[in-house]
Amino acid sequence: MKKLIIYSVIILGVLLTACSEKPQPSANDATNTTEARETNQLTLAIGGEPEQGFDPTTGWGRYGSPLFQSTLLSENADLEVTHDLATDYQVSDDGQKWAVTLRKDAVFSDGEPLTADDVVFTYETAKQAQSVVDVANLEKVEKNSNYEVTFYLKEPQSTFIHTLQTLGIVPKHAYDSDYAENPVGSGPYKIVEWRKGEQLIVERNPHYYGEQPAFDQLTFLFMGEDQAIAAAKAGEIDVLSVPITSADQSIDGMNRISLESVDNRGVMLPYPEPTTNEEGEKVGNGITSSLAIRQAMNYAVNREEIVEGVLNGEGTVAFSSVDGLPWGTSKAVIEDNNQVKAEEILKNAGWKRENDGIFEKDGQKASLTLYYPSGDQMRQSLSLVFADQMNDFGIEITTKSASWNEIEKQMYSNPVMMGWGSHNPIELYSLYHSSMQGIDYYNANYYHNEKVDNYLDQALNAKTEKEANEYWKLAQWDGSTGLSAVGDAPWVWLVNLNHIYYINENLKIGEQKVQPHGHGWPITDFITEWQLQQDG
Repeated sequence: MKKLIIYSVIILGVLLTACSEKPQPSANDATNTTEARETNQLTLAIGGEPEQGFDPTTGWGRYGSPLFQSTLLSENADLEVTHDLATDYQVSDDGQKWAVTLRKDAVFSDGEPLTADDVVFTYETAKQAQSVVDVANLEKVEKNSNYEVTFYLKEPQSTFIHTLQTLGIVPKHAYDSDYAENPVGSGPYKIVEWRKGEQLIVERNPHYYGEQPAFDQLTFLFMGEDQAIAAAKAGEIDVLSVPITSADQSIDGMNRISLESVDNRGVMLPYPEPTTNEEGEKVGNGITSSLAIRQAMNYAVNREEIVEGVLNGEGTVAFSSVDGLPWGTSKAVIEDNNQVKAEEILKNAGWKRENDGIFEKDGQKASLTLYYPSGDQMRQSLSLVFADQMNDFGIEITTKSASWNEIEKQMYSNPVMMGWGSHNPIELYSLYHSSMQGIDYYNANYYHNEKVDNYLDQALNAKTEKEANEYWKLAQWDGSTGLSAVGDAPWVWLVNLNHIYYINENLKIGEQKVQPHGHGWPITDFITEWQLQQDG
């Protein structure tokens, strides 16, 4: 596997779902809901513990608000750009210079003012860290005055605005090797205590410049699914997230909400004929290298059945990794469960159904092994149902559970049940651009289409988001080629998962964004707007 340090933290993101499996604290450690109402506190069990800590320069906050830090820009529930630390920003005509003006009333939780020095320090630190933070194209950042900075890009980059929305600002004066565990920031809350593997206690930041949150203290519990549900039923949790497989709970005093997401799941199909990469690893697959096979699977699968049967209706069908986002396109949508068309595609390409019902060509059976990560019940269920549908159709699929370490060895040459979903279109580039082949989990199927590469490059280097979105869409389908199922079909995208929460019936959390992939704590994005409606 090719490795770039810049993408190393993505592995943490893919594995976070396993965090809830380790020994957990007793539900008795939680704050009782009745007490929470009296003392202005909330207790939350909303996802995995960020084991790498809370340092934005290494990735904290990519899939939700950094909470303890502020960002230069933000986005509202409609994914529109709004201001946070920045009061204004201007982009040069060539798209390579971004001038940002800062608010003058921002103060860190230790009482020190936030200035341009901290912004420069944050971005330089992120660049040196070479993490998943998207600053590789940043040539330099300069302080113009105490409250003005200018970013200089090597090339125009339409997605840089998303970096400004997600990279929390850290303090130059208080940043050290322990920062990830003891962060100082200018966000609405500050960390009081982190008992790893158990809980995180945070308090309201009295120096926060924005709207003060209604709750003095938040306690985040890190416990297993069953334990968290039991604690919620005992009245000890105010906000609970559960997987779809446990979405049928009845919890007194809590309302169930289901939020749409772009948290997708799909089958990644190795693209080229069997070969080896520079490291001597197996790449490609003799079956999925057939365009007819890839397209046939996309048409033959019954996504609606999967949504209803596996997700219990808590999700939507997926035809891409960017369904419903501004850079998605309806041209990527195909007719679901059209097995007549799927069979026609195979027959026209020389595949014939044999006596056992399985398609075959030139003595080679359409037979595959589909890997999914062990311990992930949702991906297991999706894999089994997808395999059943394909076997019934005539493409033989055997499923195999494996650790991520084993999947890393197999994913260049075998299908894998993967999951993605981001508010940043750079993910589209990372999944499909040929320059990303074999870099950790990005473009692990070694997809390559020069015309698609060109569209993706033009999208990335566009000067405006509007211009970029047109190129992102063309990369998916331009009328003759593209990365979608209508074109090269290197994936069989299946579903977008709804995110299920149980909320204290007196707690009002307001309008929420379409949720990204389920890492981080995206439900807290608008936590300053949360209000507790008192009884009576």
